[in-house]
Amino acid sequence: MNPRRQKRLITVSVILLVVGGAIGLMLYALSQNIDLFYTPSEIIQGKEGQIPAIGQRLRIGGMVVPGTVKRDQETLSVSFDLVDTGPAVTVSYQGILPDLFREGQGIVATGVLTQNNYIEAHEVLAKHDEEYMPPELAEKMKGIKHVKPEQASYGKAGESE
Repeated sequence: MNPRRQKRLITVSVILLVVGGAIGLMLYALSQNIDLFYTPSEIIQGKEGQIPAIGQRLRIGGMVVPGTVKRDQETLSVSFDLVDTGPAVTVSYQGILPDLFREGQGIVATGVLTQNNYIEAHEVLAKHDEEYMPPELAEKMKGIKHVKPEQASYGKAGESE
């Protein structure tokens, strides 16, 4: 082999190795910060056949079940049940809830799964616009047993009749 070709081959190999290593390190770093999104039903029954592991960071979205919000009078601790179309999941949060947070309201919480149906949240977000709900979630929410229809506004996006 020509020494010039051999030098090019080594240079290209080193460049590919460095780029591959950099991409691998980036993917590893990103995998540590990924919060998978689940609904309460997916946490209990599994998402695509996989139930999230205890200690896993995740995001959960659903409706706050009326009558389940419990506030500690001495601290900022609050707990509530969250539901979509199936079983409810209990969420606990330490801090001040958003102004738009209320029973029957759609929220998204980010936290850690500590038990099969219990999440310790470190962030709670309430939906901004009461007129909007993703069509897929609105369709699932029709006929829900945990939330009374007059307490959960589905908005125009969820109306199909």
